[in-house]
Amino acid sequence: MTVTLSEKAEFHLRALLGGSAPDANGATKGVRISVKNGGCSGYEYAMDITSKPQPDDLVTQQGKVLIYVDAKSAPLLDEVVVDFVEGVMESGFKFINPNATDNCGGCGKSLKAGDSRPTGVPCS
Repeated sequence: MTVTLSEKAEFHLRALLGGSAPDANGATKGVRISVKNGGCSGYEYAMDITSKPQPDDLVTQQGKVLIYVDAKSAPLLDEVVVDFVEGVMESGFKFINPNATDNCGGCGKSLKAGDSRPTGVPCS
């Protein structure tokens, strides 16, 4: 199970995490990545900053960024590359997912994988 951060994504996540230094309680912040039912294509990506991973999370580290991957989402996130794009109209994290059989061209945050059938919700 691998999730890779591009150089730009790692840089922006380090800034969001405050350099990943331990907090006052000694816990180190990381980013938790998962896939949830929803979005216009059936699934949507989620990223949360946390210093308390779930007990079944898969934990990896890239550079100075701890990555917690939701165990149930792991098959849909295997070999995903998280990038950070900057543009005039849109900036933010972008997921490049070889497991996706379709992506939303509108929001860019939703995917369909295989024969999965979660109900999609139209983009707003």
